[in-house]
Amino acid sequence: MAAPVTRQVSAWVLSPASSDAERGQPLAAAVAELPVLDASGRRLPFGALFRERRAVVVFVRHFLCYVCKEYVEDLAKIPKSVLREADVTLIVIGQSSYHHIEPFCKLTGYSHEIYVDPEREIYKRLGMKRGEEISSSGQSPHIKSSLLSGSLQSLWRAVTGPLFDFQGDPAQQGGTFILGPGNSIHFVHRDRNRLDHKPINSVLQLVGVQPVNFMSRPTVIHV
Repeated sequence: MAAPVTRQVSAWVLSPASSDAERGQPLAAAVAELPVLDASGRRLPFGALFRERRAVVVFVRHFLCYVCKEYVEDLAKIPKSVLREADVTLIVIGQSSYHHIEPFCKLTGYSHEIYVDPEREIYKRLGMKRGEEISSSGQSPHIKSSLLSGSLQSLWRAVTGPLFDFQGDPAQQGGTFILGPGNSIHFVHRDRNRLDHKPINSVLQLVGVQPVNFMSRPTVIHV
C-alpha cells in the first residue's frame, strides 16, 4: 500500500525523478488550477477531477500510439461498479485536441472519464519525460501487437483520419498518478518510454480494487 498522506505546509511541483518523498506531499495549487478539456471542449480545473475522491489518473502519449490504444482498451475493461465500491475515479488524460476524444473512446471502448491537456502544460509541470529512454521495461500484459504491426495500425489510422496528425506530440511520454481527495499525492509513476506504463492490476491494488482479468471478458478476479 502507498505511504499514508501527511499534511505539509509547502506544495510541490513534481520533479522529473520519481521518489518516495513525493508521496504524501500536496500537489501545487498552480498545477491543480491548470485546465483540461472534455469531449465538448469545456474547460475544467485539473484539481476538480479529484477534489472529492481518490483518482487513478493515467496520462497517455498520443491517441495514435498503438501502445496507448491497447493499454486504454484494457482500462476500459475495469467495471465501473468495482470503482464505485472503492470510491475511486479512473481518468485518462491525453494531449491532443478535444475533437479526438470521442473517436478514441469509440475505438477503445473506453467509457470512464477522459480529458485532454493540448498544451501539455500539466505534463510539463508534473515532470513527465519527453523522448524515449532506452531501458528494459519487460513484457507488458496489456500490449498485444508487435512493434511492426502496431506501428502500421497507427499509420493507417493517421492517413485515414479526417486530419493527418499524431493527435499529440509523439515524443511525449505519459505516467500514472493516484491523487486526491484534494491535492494529495499517493503514487507517482512516470513512463520512461512507450512500454513503461504501470501494469493496471498493480495500480488497482493500491486503491483497494480487486484485480481484473484482462485476458477475456471484463471480470473481477476474487482473491
